[in-house]
Amino acid sequence: MMTAPSGRAGRSSLLDRLRYLLVLSRPRFWLYLAGPVIIGVVYAADSTADLITPLSVALFAYFLVPANVFLYGVNDVFDADIDTENPKKDEGPEVRFSGERWVLAVVIGSGLLAVPFALVVGPAGKVKLGAFLVLAVEYSAPPFRFKTTPALDSLSNGLYVLPGVLAFTAVAGELPPTPAIVGGWLWTMAMHTFSAIPDIEPDRRAGIATTATVLGQRRTYAYCGIVWALAAGAFALIYPLLGATLAVYPLLQVGIAVSGVAVDRAYWWFPAINTVVGMALTMGYLWRLMYGG
Repeated sequence: MMTAPSGRAGRSSLLDRLRYLLVLSRPRFWLYLAGPVIIGVVYAADSTADLITPLSVALFAYFLVPANVFLYGVNDVFDADIDTENPKKDEGPEVRFSGERWVLAVVIGSGLLAVPFALVVGPAGKVKLGAFLVLAVEYSAPPFRFKTTPALDSLSNGLYVLPGVLAFTAVAGELPPTPAIVGGWLWTMAMHTFSAIPDIEPDRRAGIATTATVLGQRRTYAYCGIVWALAAGAFALIYPLLGATLAVYPLLQVGIAVSGVAVDRAYWWFPAINTVVGMALTMGYLWRLMYGG
């Protein structure tokens, strides 16, 4: 006769699953989606009362965890074969897709959690939400699988700025200034392509073509520096101090390229760097909002 699993075994299984999902969601990168929500809300706010509302809190919560489970879960599902060549999946900061049905169910469910926002974000917000979900899927999934098409892999990563555009639109009732959208999109393009440099050799062995594999390491450095400089220029059109803050990226890119620091080491600096820059952008505008400086 079969016996039910003990309570301890059940708890252990649940903890193992939660631990797997935690690693799958790339906690180091959570703020890549949730951070733009904070910036979007802050820059859209007319008063401090606009900063913390049920909608802004819900958007932040969704893009902090479920959206990351969805985005990286789709990526891992459709990269299961080529991840056998990726050293980051070997006892590193990422996991390989386990192939279990419950993982697929959680990934799909995490995407569906975004759907209710379409009821409250207005027409422009619906478009941005839909664009995020489509790009999050098609970056990794057929038929488009943008990540395997040089140039489009970089361009499609503008999806990371869409949570901020969505949050701004939800609070202000209108889109952010065009230079802000363009600057944010360019920033994400450069950040994505820089993050692909450590994967150049594994991707080549797996037969995957990306912007980074086509350009090679040295030219990819140059590409990222130029695109980051263009992003800083776009933000400078809104407010020069914004452009000056974003100029840290092309300068840092040059420093990494000429110093000989291993790119797979420098790559892991960026979550902290991006957090500090995001905090500076946020706190600077909060000061103006609260004190009129």
